[in-house]
Amino acid sequence: MELTNKQDKFAQGVASGMTGADAYRAAYSADKMKAETIHAKASILMKKDMVRARVEELRKPILEAVGLTLAVHLSRLDDLSRGAEKIDSYGPAISAEVSRGRAAGLYVDRLEVNVNMKLAERLKDANEQRKLRARTD
Repeated sequence: MELTNKQDKFAQGVASGMTGADAYRAAYSADKMKAETIHAKASILMKKDMVRARVEELRKPILEAVGLTLAVHLSRLDDLSRGAEKIDSYGPAISAEVSRGRAAGLYVDRLEVNVNMKLAERLKDANEQRKLRARTD
């Protein structure tokens, strides 16, 4: 199965450095969507194997051209962290360590989406009414 044009445009946006949300806005009609919805939909797209593979495919030549690999990146962040520690600058050292962890995939960004309770209640009421009508028919 191939990516849709919109999924490919989303992958191109992410590969070019856009956030998932910004890439979603660029690829899809999201003008009337709430920020939380856009973030959730971008997150769902990035979980799709084919989308992730396309992002990696697009990023690979760029990373190779500048000589950036995960090992080089992690090593550089380690150097920055140790240098900051040497001068008792622990804030930047911790920041560098967190960046190393993110780059290595040790951290997972989590997005919580809260559903408006009134909407949930209305959906529940509508579902109950539909069931009552089905019983009386």
